[in-house]
Amino acid sequence: MIELVELILGKRGFEVVGATDGHEGLEKINDIKPDLVLLDLMMPDMDGWDVYQRMKADEDLRDIPVIVVTAKAQSIDKLLGLHIAKVEDYITKPFGPSDLLESVERVLNIKPGESTSN
Repeated sequence: MIELVELILGKRGFEVVGATDGHEGLEKINDIKPDLVLLDLMMPDMDGWDVYQRMKADEDLRDIPVIVVTAKAQSIDKLLGLHIAKVEDYITKPFGPSDLLESVERVLNIKPGESTSN
């Protein structure tokens, strides 16, 4: 999945840094302070909701926008993500390249087709 996201977003000029589990992801988020986090809910060691909660509890990380990317497509999961946890967007797998790009551009307030520097 990381390679797919890197391919899709890399073609548009985004720099993508991947992590294979929640602990590694949280470390990278702390080190890099990215413009956006794409967060899978189903990860080993620490799941995506734990990463999200730790981000929101950290003053330095709480304002980083989060898009949840998950195979959990049930409406209750989406409701929890968008309205209760207040993530910026929620994309379900499998997704098309245009779905991912549209979500990232919308959250980062980039006009479609506009070049990126990050």
